[in-house]
Amino acid sequence: MDFKDYYKILGIDKAASGDDIRKAYRKLVRKYHPDVSKEPDAQERMRDVNEANDVLGDAEKRKAYDTLYDRAKNGKAQWSDGNFQPPPGWDEGFTFRSSTGAADEAGFSDFFSSLFGSMRQGGRPQGGARAGAQTHFRVPGEDQHASIEISLEDALQGAQRDITLRNLAEDGVGMMQWQPRTLRVKIPAGTHQGQFIRLSGQGLPGRGGAPNGDLYLEVHIAPHPLYQVENKDIYMKLPVTPTEAALGTELQVPLPDGQKVNIKIPPNTKNSSKLRVKDRGFPGNPAGHLYLNIEVVLPAANTEAAKQAYRALAEAAPLNPRSF
Repeated sequence: MDFKDYYKILGIDKAASGDDIRKAYRKLVRKYHPDVSKEPDAQERMRDVNEANDVLGDAEKRKAYDTLYDRAKNGKAQWSDGNFQPPPGWDEGFTFRSSTGAADEAGFSDFFSSLFGSMRQGGRPQGGARAGAQTHFRVPGEDQHASIEISLEDALQGAQRDITLRNLAEDGVGMMQWQPRTLRVKIPAGTHQGQFIRLSGQGLPGRGGAPNGDLYLEVHIAPHPLYQVENKDIYMKLPVTPTEAALGTELQVPLPDGQKVNIKIPPNTKNSSKLRVKDRGFPGNPAGHLYLNIEVVLPAANTEAAKQAYRALAEAAPLNPRSF
């Protein structure tokens, strides 16, 4: 079997902190998770990323792995016919004992399974078991990451949506297989762009009685014909006539939640001016705002009457916009 460089797999160096490991893991999950990735080798990459996170994210496993890592990098590792072999007693002094030959651990590479796939807790018989008896390795389930696209209206008002994911589950003969499953997800009112919804225990299953991982859904708000979303704020183009912009007026503007709000356009409002409607964006503390981008729309001069009106305007209100 090949030696796996878990630091290289996560794209970090050996001095990386726990935060560095978690950040690298989350970034790679979003890239390679089979539910969202279009990479041809996403499933194999995701397995390696999960293994690397499992080992480097655990203090004892990382210390044990580092002893092998240093030997491999210094050319002192044991190799047999080009295959890596962990030296006897490599795990002495740690709070677990490894057992080689456990490569049948479903979902793991031969390298991971041979080192961590089957363990004796603390190197001692458990619960009165005979010396040398092994207990099954408890592996907490990995967290899953996926994305969900919802409408702006659903984000503001809340909704329920069914999503289909691929999940590891045991088949009829006890083998772990990727199988589809459907979940009903509650979208809380006020969910904003980029927010994560955590579904406890809905990630990958744990092994040996260990708890399941969690499912994190990253929310994406679908493009809307009227509104644009930026953080908690909502932006909307508001077309007005030259008369409305010049003299001022009061308009009724629709909101994404179906309500309407009265807006006062001040006299002499210029094109591209921005009006703020306080607290009418996404709810929160503080709440977001609705911003109206004024767009002055000129009437077409396509009739003689319209042309005459423009001439009269030019005489009554002469303007030189090129005062540069």
